[in-house]
Amino acid sequence: MPEDRSVAVEYSVDNGVALIRLNNPPVNALSISGGLIDAVASALADSLADERCRTILIAGAGRIFCGGADIRDFNGDLAALDAVRRMMNSVERAAKPVVMALHGFALGGGLELAMCGHYRVAARGSWLGLPEVTLGILPGSGGTQRLPRLIDTDKALSMMLDGKPVSAEEALTLGLIDRIVDGDVVAGARAFIAESVDLACRPTRDMAVKGDAQAAVDKARTVIRKRSIGKARDHIIACVEAAATGSVDAGLATEAALLADLMHSDASRGLRHAFFGQRTVARIPDLPGDAVARPIRSVGIVGGGLMGTGIAIAVLNAGLPITMVEMRADALDKAAATIARTIQRDVEKGRLSQDKADARIAAYTPAGGMDALADADLVIEAVFEDLGVKQQVFTQLGDIVGPDAILASNTSTLDLDAIAAFAPLPERVVGLHFFSPANIMKLLEVVRGAKTAPDVLASAMAFARAIGKVGVVAGVCDGFIGNRMFEEYLRQVWFLLEEGALPQQIDKALENWGMAMGPCRTMDLAGQDIGWSVRKRRAVEQPDRPYSKVIDKICERGRFGQKTGKGLYLYPDGRTATVDPEIDALIVGHSADIGLQRRAIDDAEIVSRCVLAMANEGARIVGEGIAYRPVDVDIIYLNGYGFPAERGGPLFHADRIGLPQLLETIRGYAAGRHGWAWEPAPLLVELAESGKRFEDLNA
Repeated sequence: MPEDRSVAVEYSVDNGVALIRLNNPPVNALSISGGLIDAVASALADSLADERCRTILIAGAGRIFCGGADIRDFNGDLAALDAVRRMMNSVERAAKPVVMALHGFALGGGLELAMCGHYRVAARGSWLGLPEVTLGILPGSGGTQRLPRLIDTDKALSMMLDGKPVSAEEALTLGLIDRIVDGDVVAGARAFIAESVDLACRPTRDMAVKGDAQAAVDKARTVIRKRSIGKARDHIIACVEAAATGSVDAGLATEAALLADLMHSDASRGLRHAFFGQRTVARIPDLPGDAVARPIRSVGIVGGGLMGTGIAIAVLNAGLPITMVEMRADALDKAAATIARTIQRDVEKGRLSQDKADARIAAYTPAGGMDALADADLVIEAVFEDLGVKQQVFTQLGDIVGPDAILASNTSTLDLDAIAAFAPLPERVVGLHFFSPANIMKLLEVVRGAKTAPDVLASAMAFARAIGKVGVVAGVCDGFIGNRMFEEYLRQVWFLLEEGALPQQIDKALENWGMAMGPCRTMDLAGQDIGWSVRKRRAVEQPDRPYSKVIDKICERGRFGQKTGKGLYLYPDGRTATVDPEIDALIVGHSADIGLQRRAIDDAEIVSRCVLAMANEGARIVGEGIAYRPVDVDIIYLNGYGFPAERGGPLFHADRIGLPQLLETIRGYAAGRHGWAWEPAPLLVELAESGKRFEDLNA
C-alpha cells in the first residue's frame, strides 16, 4: 500500500521498485512552504536505504508530472531555492538508478527535476519545457547546465530562449527522453525498468555538452530579440557558455548568480506581476458564492463582419458550435470562406489535424434570420457600433431566444446599460468586448451592467476561459477600461503632433520603450475612421474635452489607414508603413494655422506624456470602481494593447516610478498647455500622499 507522507508525496515499494509520487495539486508545484521538497528528499533517502529497492521511480499524481517551482517561495528569499537544488542534486547523485515517469506536463522546475533522473519515460501527448524566460528569469536549478548535456546545445538554447515546450515525440528525437509509452505512464516506466536488465546510474552531470556549443552560443547572441527589455536571454546564453567552457559546479554557480540578478530586476518583477495578475483578475470580489456559471453549449453571433468572423473562429477553435446571423448574403459567404480558410491554414502549419479542422468547419452554421438563434445558450451581438442598430438586434432577440439564454454585446464604447434596456430581461445582458483580430487577441473585457445577474457574469468569465481568453471584468462607462485609457493616450499623441513631433518619431519612441506598435501605426491598422467616429460623438457629449484637429484633417481627406492605402503613413504594398511627406507638411501647416510655434520634442517627453496619461486615467478608473483593482487595468493593457510585459502594465509601472514623483510630473503637465487633460486622479493623489502603492490595492 502507498504510504501517505503528509499528502505531498506518496511512497511505496513493489517488486524492487520504490515509487515516489508527487502529490501537490493542482500542478504538483515544487513547493518548499507546501512541504513537497522535504518530502521528496525524505522519500529519496528512504528508498536508498531500503534493501527491497533496486530502482527508484519518480512520477506525478493527478493530471501532470510537475508544473515547476512555486515561484512565490523565492520572491523574497532566493536562499530558499538552495533546498530545491540540494534535493535535485541528491536525485542525480543517487546510488540507485532513478527513472522519471512524465505525463501531462514537465515544465520549469519539473523538467529540471526530470533531467536529474538517470532515465526518462514519457506518456504520449505530454509536453516538456523550460518557460522561465517568460517570467524574465532562467532555469535556476541546473536546467541551463543539464539540458545541453542531454540534447544538442543549439536546440537546448532554443528551448530556453523561446520558452516553448516540446512534445514527447520531439523530446524522444532530441534525446531528452528514453521512451514514449501509451496508457498509464507508471506502468510503462515499470515495463521499461523490467526490460532494462543492466539499468545503471547515469548522472546527467557526467555527460559532455552536446554539439558545437560555442557555435550555438555565438549564433544565439546574434538572433536574440534585441527589443527585449530584460536580461534573461543574455544570462541564459552566458550560463550555457559556462556549461561548455567550465566544470558543472562552476556552471551551476554561474547559473545561481545570474538567476539572483534576474529575480531582482525590474523586468522580471513586471513579468511576474503579469503572471500572477492573470490569476487575480479571474476572481470577482463581489460575486455571491451561489453564483454558478450557466452551461454554454452553443453560441449565436449576430453580424458577419470582421469582428463577428473573428469571434466565430475563436469559438469554433474552442470546440463550440456556432450559428452566425448576417442579413447580407455576400457578407455571410465571405465570413464562411474566411472561417474555412483560417482553420485550414492551421492544418497547413501542422497545428491541427484535417479531421479536427473538418469538424470545426462543420460546426459553423450560417443563417439569414434571427429565428436560427432560438436554441443558443449565448448570443453575441457584433454589429455596427451604433446604438440604434444595437437596439434593433436586442429587441428582436428578446422575442426569439430562450428564457435562460445570455445576451452579450461586443460594444467597445457604448453604454451597455442603454443596450440592456432594449432587452426584456436586462439581468441576462453582459458585455463581451473582443479585441481585433478576435481569434488571436487574448483579451476579453467582460462588462458588468447595472443589472447583470451574478450568474451571468460568472458565465461570461467561464466562457472567456473556455475559448482561451483572459477575461477581465469592467464596469460601464464610455470606453470601459481599455479604450477609455487609450483615448487619453491618443489625446496626447495628437497634441504632440501639433506641438512639434511627427508620426514616425512618436511611433519610434514608444516602440523603443517597448510598446508592440506605435499609436500612429496602430490607428492606421485599426482604421482612422473608427477613431474619427468616436471623436465626433464625444465632441457632442464632452465638449469640454477637445482633441487636436490635426487628426480630423487627415480623416477628412479619406485617409483611414491600411484599408485605404494611406493614413498617417502610406501603404504602397498594403501593409508596410512608409513616411509620407504630404502628411508631414499637413501637420506642420496645421500648427501654423492654429498659431502654434512648433518646438523640438525629445523621445523622453513623448513616452512620459503618453504613458502617464494612461496611468492617470487608469487610477481614475480604479477609484471610480470601473475596475476592481489596479492589476485589472494592467492585465487589460498587457493582453490587449501591446504594453510591454516587462514593464508590468501602466499602474505597475507607475509604482516603479514612485507615485509621489509621478504625481509631481503630472502636476507639472497640468500647469502647461491643455492642462485640463492632466487633472490628477483622486486615487493617485490619495496614494501618493499616504505613502501607499497601487500594488497595495491588488487583493
